[in-house]
Amino acid sequence: MLDGKRLLVTGLVTTDSIAFATAQRAQELGAELLLTALDRDRERCLEAAAQLSGMPQVVSLDVTKSEDFDRLATVARAEFGRLDGALHAVAFAPRDALAGDFLAASAESAELAFRTSAFSYASLARVLADLAPPQGAALVGLDFDAAGAWPVYNWMGVSKAALESVNRYLARDLGPRGIRANLVAAGPLRTRAAGGIPDFQRLLDAWDTQAPIPWDPADAGPVADATCFLLSDLARAITGEILHVDGGYHAMAGALRAPARDASEVGEPVAAAT
Repeated sequence: MLDGKRLLVTGLVTTDSIAFATAQRAQELGAELLLTALDRDRERCLEAAAQLSGMPQVVSLDVTKSEDFDRLATVARAEFGRLDGALHAVAFAPRDALAGDFLAASAESAELAFRTSAFSYASLARVLADLAPPQGAALVGLDFDAAGAWPVYNWMGVSKAALESVNRYLARDLGPRGIRANLVAAGPLRTRAAGGIPDFQRLLDAWDTQAPIPWDPADAGPVADATCFLLSDLARAITGEILHVDGGYHAMAGALRAPARDASEVGEPVAAAT
């Protein structure tokens, strides 16, 4: 499905991430990969990349710095000559923007959450647009459904709403050039981000009661498969879309069953998909 595609995967740090699951699946489907990571995460990224085929190159990228995107474009051009697709798998918010009193978060924290989690999607789109082949390319971002307000998530939820809006504008502006922009809204997964969102167990409990298809928070495979589909030519007429891979949770109006377990039976906390 991705045979011959040259793809950029951002935000890969550990093997429990959606980025890693997507990279692994994309290779199985025939893609060549270029990875990015923050400087402080580089060693962990290299350890994870070593478990992929052929040890893809890792480029340092801080998505809050425009010069890093310039360097990424230079490396991608030299390494691949073109980019057929890119995965945006980066999100961050300071703790005061994630938990506690929504109104008490600082403007600086809210701005950093937006810049890292939403504006960077447009920055990545610029890199892809510069390196896309004449037949077009695909941009995919990782989302957590922002249609409503969650019990937790605060300004990250606002940033995800911004991400969804950015995706629509990118679809508008890049579509005439054959470049598609889509998001995958995943259910909650046990990723490296798990410890960063306080009281996220409340959301996992909601999935236990409301998702019609049982949701496994330890399995990023379904999200990776959907992402690879959107990166492939099979999705060539799809853009501006938010594809929910959440066991159907988003489509239900309320709980379908009683909780399967209580919080005392759960070990480690969980967090959002990205």
